[in-house]
Amino acid sequence: MLLFLGEGETMRIDRKKLVIQMLEKEMTTVALSEKSGVSRQTLCYIRNGKRCSDVTGYKIAHALGVDVKDLIEEV
Repeated sequence: MLLFLGEGETMRIDRKKLVIQMLEKEMTTVALSEKSGVSRQTLCYIRNGKRCSDVTGYKIAHALGVDVKDLIEEV
């Protein structure tokens, strides 16, 4: 189920959670980029702690087969 934060909203994906999910799925950045439709550059920005749009977050979560809540950084 996709629940968007709102138009133009951003989120911060937890870098460790993202890497763990990628390792569990044996997915490289290139493979995740291809499967999610998110550029490798954007994925690298996210892995370095940059924020992303809610749409990008949902694309990444969908490609990894997880709920976006499992990737969002807890504040």
